[in-house]
Amino acid sequence: MNSEFTIAVHSLVFLAYLPDHMASSDLIAKNVSTNPARIRKIMSCLRKGGFVKTKEGIGGGYILNGEPEDITLAQIYRTVSCGTIKPHWCTGDPDEDCLVSSKIQVVMDDIFDEADLYFERYLDQITIASVLKKIKQCQ
Repeated sequence: MNSEFTIAVHSLVFLAYLPDHMASSDLIAKNVSTNPARIRKIMSCLRKGGFVKTKEGIGGGYILNGEPEDITLAQIYRTVSCGTIKPHWCTGDPDEDCLVSSKIQVVMDDIFDEADLYFERYLDQITIASVLKKIKQCQ
């Protein structure tokens, strides 16, 4: 799992929380506790995915594009982080004579692919609105 997913969810929940659903990258970055340039990169991806719109000029920023009840975490995951459960490196050597060493990578890839699908199905049940509701219940 990479941090882009968490930052994207945090940013969208923050936009849903705001009365006008709009914020600058600086305001989002302050809320997320990260760099505004990193926020702009992730928000660009979310804009391409249709989750936010941008408003240029004074008073501009990012605005939620849709209802928080309709945006699932699985949609966000597929946009910014799909397939990140699987590590970039795996043990073993496909050219090795040892059965375990030569086949472990193939088996682990299958396991991670299945885990990714399971995770997406789980995230399909969670919306931006439900995350915001849980946050409000923590008060």
